[in-house]
Amino acid sequence: MYNDHYGLTGRPFQLTPDARFYFESGTHKKAMAYLGYGLAQGEGFVVVTGEIGSGKTTLTGHLLNTVDPVRIKAIRLVSTQLDGEGVLQSIAANLGVSASGLAKAELIDRIEGKLIDHARTGQKTLIIVDEAQNLSHSALEELRMLSNFQAGEHAMVQLFLLGQPEFKERIDTAPELEQLRQRVIATHHLTAMEAEEIRPYIEHRLRLVGWTGEPSIAEDAIAPILGYSGGIPRKVNNLMTRVLLMGSVEKRAVIDGALVEAVVADLGRDSGPSSAAAADILPISNVATDPVTLDLAARVAMLESHAEEQGVVLRRMLSLLVDWAESEESQPKPDFFRAPAA
Repeated sequence: MYNDHYGLTGRPFQLTPDARFYFESGTHKKAMAYLGYGLAQGEGFVVVTGEIGSGKTTLTGHLLNTVDPVRIKAIRLVSTQLDGEGVLQSIAANLGVSASGLAKAELIDRIEGKLIDHARTGQKTLIIVDEAQNLSHSALEELRMLSNFQAGEHAMVQLFLLGQPEFKERIDTAPELEQLRQRVIATHHLTAMEAEEIRPYIEHRLRLVGWTGEPSIAEDAIAPILGYSGGIPRKVNNLMTRVLLMGSVEKRAVIDGALVEAVVADLGRDSGPSSAAAADILPISNVATDPVTLDLAARVAMLESHAEEQGVVLRRMLSLLVDWAESEESQPKPDFFRAPAA
């Protein structure tokens, strides 16, 4: 709805991660530097953590878009609620190795053979694991064992692990992960965006869908956006979707602080026990165990987003109708309205 009103070619603040919208905030720039350092070292683990919605998946997508596929065979694991054998089967599938009916030892041999084939062509294998906090100790141990594979004096596998903050604490404290801990060559925690990054972030995403300056973002809109989102990209996206929707309903050419505060108030009324209960029942970060489930979860999230957008529109339309009705009652009635019978 707001796309048409503002002449945009797409949804600039969609909740589904999209590497095209990658924004190089200060913390994301540091994360990319650490990942680049890891690739240069060519061995061990690089661990990146961040709060939910901090942009880990978008960062991963951006990385995959920037690495040279001739030199690096990148594997991305998104179904991370796996045990040790499960993670091996997932890696095998991504390498094009059939794991059907194979014992674990045979499966490892097949994976190593494929890694050797890549190494012979000068290609290193990069394994990226998103939502790594969901991996079992046995899965992490299998990843560590894969990091031991060498071609001559050089490691054949580089591993990047991305997860929520508790994952780093787990690596630092779990006695079972001591050997993995010694293989970590770099870590970075994605922090929230700074106040001065909020406007560039919003305008960056708008420009990617054909924004030409309308609506403009007033200076007094930045503080309530930061206050609501805490600088977390996904929360900024969630808020801005609703702000643009209300702006289009009211035909606003400028997004100001008052409009943002009105939307924030609406969001506050929308949240309640039922929403919290639903989040407890179906946390998005724990949904994915296979690509089909991931796709369904993404569709559910999209439908929920659309429903929320429609709710904002309906509430606003109802408010406008009430205002119109009240103004009509104050006006003289035309002659064709009969007076009530005595």
